[in-house]
Amino acid sequence: MIAVLLPCYNEAVTIAKVVRDFQDALPGATVYVYDNNSTDGSAEAAAAAGAVVRRQPMQGKGHVMRSMFRDIDADCYVLADADDTYPAAAAPAMVRAVLEDRADMVVGDRLSSTYFTENKRRFHGGGNVLVRKLVNSFFGGQVSDIMTGYRAFNHTFAKSFPVLSAGFEIETEMTIFALEARLAVVSQPVEYRDRPEGSVSKLSTVKDGLRVLRTIAKLFKDYRPMLFFNLLALVSFAAGLALGAPVGVEYFQTGLVPRFPTLFAAFFLILAALQLFVAGLILDTNARSRRQAFELAVNQLASLRALALVRGPRENSDRREELSGGGIVRGDLARARDWAGAAERGPVRLAERPPRHPSERPAGRADGRPPGHPVTPAPQPAGHRDAPAR
Repeated sequence: MIAVLLPCYNEAVTIAKVVRDFQDALPGATVYVYDNNSTDGSAEAAAAAGAVVRRQPMQGKGHVMRSMFRDIDADCYVLADADDTYPAAAAPAMVRAVLEDRADMVVGDRLSSTYFTENKRRFHGGGNVLVRKLVNSFFGGQVSDIMTGYRAFNHTFAKSFPVLSAGFEIETEMTIFALEARLAVVSQPVEYRDRPEGSVSKLSTVKDGLRVLRTIAKLFKDYRPMLFFNLLALVSFAAGLALGAPVGVEYFQTGLVPRFPTLFAAFFLILAALQLFVAGLILDTNARSRRQAFELAVNQLASLRALALVRGPRENSDRREELSGGGIVRGDLARARDWAGAAERGPVRLAERPPRHPSERPAGRADGRPPGHPVTPAPQPAGHRDAPAR
């Protein structure tokens, strides 16, 4: 199954065309549009074009991506923007790279094609280049376009990626996660075109740019704690040495320390450098443990998926029928209704507790014994006598 994922916020001008383009480029794929509080009729336009429309009330692209990856199960996911800036014709090649196991994530590279000529917003080109250099330098990658919104993922990526961002910094987070998890990332040049007339960008150059830089710093601290804290320790040690060296020279020349505040500041800076170094060691050990746990989780995910494929669709059909959108089990809803009805009728004794699920009801009595099975009285302790009847 191939799923096309389109986050959407007030894109009524373009959303219907984008849905139809992906339906033509990927016949048989399911196009999902997640509406993020649009007020211009985007959801209605997407539904009229044949998309599956769902809603995410929490504002932000990161929240939308979290819902998409949780709700949808597919062999390949294609993520694109709903503003008609990416060509759907590039999607089949991206999907093939994923389905042929050549990539865990395919990045639609705008910067190697027409982005710098088509993009009309100031500072966006320089910001993209800066982010690319920072991420590739800090995390050892060779990704051509860090912040592109056009990507394809496999099932492993979608189900193992922990979405932490809320807004447009989600693209940077996805790229850094893939590099840190040592997933296969392939860049594919795609043509970029500017928004059509009447379509307005929701990206704030300064605000969202600062969010991206902050996300890079936070993830650098989380994924590379040894290097991050060693750099801070080096800065603190150098500052302490710069302050303390003149005081030390003066002491050896005169035998006096006339600047005690400077000496104390130098001492505490050097002590802080030592503490930062130790913190880096401890957090690096924790990061290594997290990486090991992630690898085990991915192995378990692959085993469960392989087991589901071996069992086949017939054996899995009952389970799929129990699952509804959002991961809610219908049996849980039925069980809740049973409990609600029992509560209205009065106190519920243990033997009268509603069954967990119709498929789990015992064939015999409420205590689990078959019909007609004799009831054996519980053994009584020695010397026990029943209370006399009144």
